[in-house]
Amino acid sequence: MRLFIIPICLLLLLNVSITSCSSSNDDASEIETTDDSGDGDDSGTTDDSGMTDEDLAAVFMEDVSYGANAQQVYDLYLPEGRSASKTKVILLVHGGGWTAGDKADMAGFVSLIQETFPDHAIVNLNYTLAVIPNIPAFPNQYNDLQRAINKLIAEKDELAILPEFGMIGTSAGAHLSMMYDYTYDENDQIKFVANIVGPSDFTDPFYAEDPNFELALQFFVDQSAYPDGTNYAVVNSPARVVTNTSSPTLLFYGNEDPLVPLTNGQRLDTALNNADIEHSFTVYDGGHGDDWSQASYADLTIKLSQYIRTYLPIQ
Repeated sequence: MRLFIIPICLLLLLNVSITSCSSSNDDASEIETTDDSGDGDDSGTTDDSGMTDEDLAAVFMEDVSYGANAQQVYDLYLPEGRSASKTKVILLVHGGGWTAGDKADMAGFVSLIQETFPDHAIVNLNYTLAVIPNIPAFPNQYNDLQRAINKLIAEKDELAILPEFGMIGTSAGAHLSMMYDYTYDENDQIKFVANIVGPSDFTDPFYAEDPNFELALQFFVDQSAYPDGTNYAVVNSPARVVTNTSSPTLLFYGNEDPLVPLTNGQRLDTALNNADIEHSFTVYDGGHGDDWSQASYADLTIKLSQYIRTYLPIQ
């Protein structure tokens, strides 16, 4: 099975200067936030203790557990001045071929969001990695997303967040994000998905004609979780499970990607068109996101920022 890994580093603009692609841990406890000049209400609300929204300081919580497995943790970045009536959440899902990767790989996105959207909360998620042949990926990793989101919803008042989410995923993380939104989000709490080089259709000949793919898929699937006779390639392909209730989706693909073919983006684009789902499909010169030009990264940042402002605004 090919690994879907994106060591992507956004350069990015719009008040952001990220000069390193390293995923090493900086001092994550130092969170800088700025006032959002777009908020016209300066009054704030007051709780029973007399504390207003503006009194809430920024908080960073590292490795918050949402399950029994040591990998079921997330980092949570809560902005200052947050409230359960307005503070929406951006959820980051790393790639790594469903068997590797870590939330540290998404550090560039954390920096981008903190600088450009300081009033949003951020959840940077780890999930239980597949270990062949003992620990399958599907549906376990979809269920991990569900567990994490359920925990955040249950703690919304304590955390002072509004449980409306945007999802940003890279590679395998983009696949998981789309699958979660398209099949598990029954209450429409996901407002958009940003898919960066995510596998979207395992029935694509690129995969289906690979002699090793069918065997690999058998190992990746917990067959006991699906009815007999299930076509695992179909039910685990976002392009094959899109419905008219799927969320707006951003698509970013490379035209020379050796891991996720451009045809996967085209098939997803067609499926979203057929379901009348708002989406944007962008193709860049290059491969799996690690060799795109600075202009491409900047364009991705602009489009992602527009989506956040449109579909996950802070009122």
